[in-house]
Amino acid sequence: MTPDGNKNTDLGLLTDEVLELAEFSRARRFKTVVLPHLSAAYRLARWLVRDESDAQDLVQEACVSAFTSIAGFEGENGKAWLLTIVRHACYRWLKRRQRGPVTEEFDETMHSLEEDGSSVHQPNEDPVAWLLREESQQRVCQALERLPIEFKEVIVLRELEGYSYREIADIVAIPTGTVMSRLARGRALLWKYLADQSGES
Repeated sequence: MTPDGNKNTDLGLLTDEVLELAEFSRARRFKTVVLPHLSAAYRLARWLVRDESDAQDLVQEACVSAFTSIAGFEGENGKAWLLTIVRHACYRWLKRRQRGPVTEEFDETMHSLEEDGSSVHQPNEDPVAWLLREESQQRVCQALERLPIEFKEVIVLRELEGYSYREIADIVAIPTGTVMSRLARGRALLWKYLADQSGES
């Protein structure tokens, strides 16, 4: 074999070693940044698409996307980064299924509060935590399922996952003020739905 041939062979082996090291490094970073947050990713997907099997598929899709782009992740909050990818995957899925806009237009009449214009009494503490303690978990979940998706996602991220307003704003890609507004409206609707359930029982 010629000297040039030997050199090419050596370079080929070196390239393979570099690729293996790069793949190992990417896999190790993926394991550290993404894998600890799979449960949170699944919970968010489940709330958004309302189906366990579809949620699992979408989390897998998001994980593939996260793995391929892990080298570009330079932040410190891997959980928020993963949930952003999961949310995008869910919205794409919902758009394909609905063949139209995913976000619902807020209907003041349909989602009004009390007939006299007042709001349902709410405790000062974390409302979802209070509800889960004081009410049937099944009733709370049913009420959450009824929320328009733009309210549901911020409540899940805030009350169930414990994110700050700023973190939610980054995940959902909306201003912090909009996060606070949606949380307030979502909580009010949640109380109304629970009050409706009580009236029907």
